[in-house]
Amino acid sequence: MESSTRREIQPGYQSGFANEFATEALPGALPQGRNSPQRAPYGLYAEQLSGTAFTAPRGHNRRSWLYRIRPAAVHQPFTALPSHRLVANFADVPPTPPNQLRWDPLPMPTEPTDFIDGWVTMAGNGAAEAMSGCAIHVYAANQSMQDRYFYNADGELLIVPQAGRLAIFTEMGKLDVEPFEIAVIPRGVRFSVALPDGRASGYICENFGAQLRLPDLGPIGSNGLANPRDFLTPHAAYEDREGDFELVAKLNGHLWRADIGHSPLDVVAWHGNYAPYKYDLRHFNTIGSISYDHPDPSIFLVLQSQSDTPGVDSIDFVIFPPRWLAAEDTFRPPWFHRNVASEFMGLVHGAYDAKAEGFMPGGSSLHNCMSGHGPDADTFEKASNIDTSKPNKVDNTMAFMFETRTLIKPTRFALETAQLQAHYYECWQGLKKHFNPEQR
Repeated sequence: MESSTRREIQPGYQSGFANEFATEALPGALPQGRNSPQRAPYGLYAEQLSGTAFTAPRGHNRRSWLYRIRPAAVHQPFTALPSHRLVANFADVPPTPPNQLRWDPLPMPTEPTDFIDGWVTMAGNGAAEAMSGCAIHVYAANQSMQDRYFYNADGELLIVPQAGRLAIFTEMGKLDVEPFEIAVIPRGVRFSVALPDGRASGYICENFGAQLRLPDLGPIGSNGLANPRDFLTPHAAYEDREGDFELVAKLNGHLWRADIGHSPLDVVAWHGNYAPYKYDLRHFNTIGSISYDHPDPSIFLVLQSQSDTPGVDSIDFVIFPPRWLAAEDTFRPPWFHRNVASEFMGLVHGAYDAKAEGFMPGGSSLHNCMSGHGPDADTFEKASNIDTSKPNKVDNTMAFMFETRTLIKPTRFALETAQLQAHYYECWQGLKKHFNPEQR
């Protein structure tokens, strides 16, 4: 016999990034003056969820107090689930070729597949057990999670939808996320995903290391790029459901399942700064040159995971949104370059301004450390002859990049899948020799 109660508060979001939030789905559910009173209101249990070490400096400390119907410890023992398409230790993947790599979008599954079963790891570095590096997945799902809940002990999840909306029901409230938006689910937070459109696909960066944060702006000043007020965190909402449910955990790249007799999304109130959030990429305030040349792609940085080396991040999440190009006498698309960092790109919508064809929405590319890359031959010819006395608008696009300081290693699946474009290198073969020592 299943009983069911869902309580949601509208409007559904609080704004700000890593703020100290306080929210309750029932009046008076938040204790006053004490985090863990002898008796919490409504007969709730107090539970702290910590995303950093207890002794982390206050400015970096992330934790929330949850007031829930049952503690998170109440479930049956876990047993192993197969997870052959997931990788969390990138010492175990095949040798990484120095080739430029690009993939077509993966097809939608033909069997019923929910958000968790629809993951496949494309590339990554480091290891979840060392809490260092990342895994880059793509997902394709055609079924909502039914009486099934999930949490990831390996890292936080940066979800980039490409097609189809996601309704993400978390312990701390609901996030409705559509293409052009992103969602971040912190390590350990339990959630379930429904598909309002019946199917969905996109990208996930699983961050094993330091939590994502907004970059410092330096000479840019106090405003620009992604503004804190545009990040939205849900109000408290809870499920009081009893029945036969499944709790799936991911630990060190392996999936585990446990029977649970109630919904784990039973947090009635919470306060703190460790919480899921979403952000609309269309709110990003782009910065660029209005004279000549154009700055490095770091001006498109949305979120960063800092490393132990100041100024060098473990992960940069960078976007290439619609924007005006106004620099005169300048090659305006991304220039040809080789980079000490490694770059995994995806395309949410439209076309990428450095590629004339072949890079499709839902597709991916990987240019590793010191791999030469840049615009294809057709883009180079067009950009070399455009009238730069007039600005032009890069429109109808949304591309992004996961950039890391460490080699991004493609998995065996990524190197063997039929979606790998065997002839990607040909897009540069049409670049002609223009050199003439007799003519400046």
